[in-house]
Amino acid sequence: MIGFDPGVAVTAMALLVALAIDRWLGEPPLRWHPVVWIGNGLGWAGRRVAPPAGNAPEGRDLKAFARGALVWCAGAALVTSVAWGAQAWLLAQLPGWLGALVLGLLLKPLLAWTMLRREVQAVEAALQQSLSDGRERLSWICSRDTSALSESQVRETALESLAENLNDSVIAPLFWFALAGLPGAALYRYANTADAMWGYRGERSGRVWEWAGKWAAHLDDLLSWLPARLSALLLALAAGGASPQALWRESRRTPSPNGGWPMGALALALGVRLGKPGVYTLNLPGRAPLPADTARGCALAARAVGLITLGAATALALQIWSFSHG
Repeated sequence: MIGFDPGVAVTAMALLVALAIDRWLGEPPLRWHPVVWIGNGLGWAGRRVAPPAGNAPEGRDLKAFARGALVWCAGAALVTSVAWGAQAWLLAQLPGWLGALVLGLLLKPLLAWTMLRREVQAVEAALQQSLSDGRERLSWICSRDTSALSESQVRETALESLAENLNDSVIAPLFWFALAGLPGAALYRYANTADAMWGYRGERSGRVWEWAGKWAAHLDDLLSWLPARLSALLLALAAGGASPQALWRESRRTPSPNGGWPMGALALALGVRLGKPGVYTLNLPGRAPLPADTARGCALAARAVGLITLGAATALALQIWSFSHG
């Protein structure tokens, strides 16, 4: 008989609640969104971390690196402390299932599957209107220059964003929540947001981030290492399986140690070619993606999220069964 573990039950219930809220209610208002708060804080701090382009020293800038690392650590400590305090209070003051429900409510803003799917679908819808509309809408979800992309490249980039953000915005937060509760999910979203805002090579928005953002970039790589491979596995399972050798081969084609895993898995699953001009190409023998591939890609990602949901529901059901037969 499986022993009853209240920690497993609370984690599974909170995860299911968060996914249900995401599906039916979507994102909270911006003024109440903790990831927006994190982004605002990082934006404020970043102006004090990265040197202006005209004042940046040539070569190594260890002072900027140290500032970036120290500010990152201070922010991480603040975010995880707040999340830990909230979780500890909930679980100590509220009845078990009510605490799990509220914990799921707090977890929800740290993941964003429904918004991701809608934004990718919106790129395809805009692309059907005109290439310029598609480029403009794509700029909402990726940081690369979209002004010269072809129709096929716009679609490729949208699919890459779908795969990479499936990990960053869904699988990884849930992975760290399962391992370390709300503090784990909050720390991951903090690290991922810091990388998105600070983790650039060279100049951006008038400031030089090569050294100032290096710590943030490496910590995001570290925290994303296992979830990225889990995301690739889930996409492969959702598509009916994939060759481990092929996944390994495609994952090594990108400069990122993690991004190539979910992007390569989606490229193989759809049989399409994905890439960033002049940087990498995934699944080179594949064809150019067609409009139907956007819908197919979203469906595969939804199945991957469904596998996570099924796992949580199964864990909760087993715990309930164990309790009722204990």
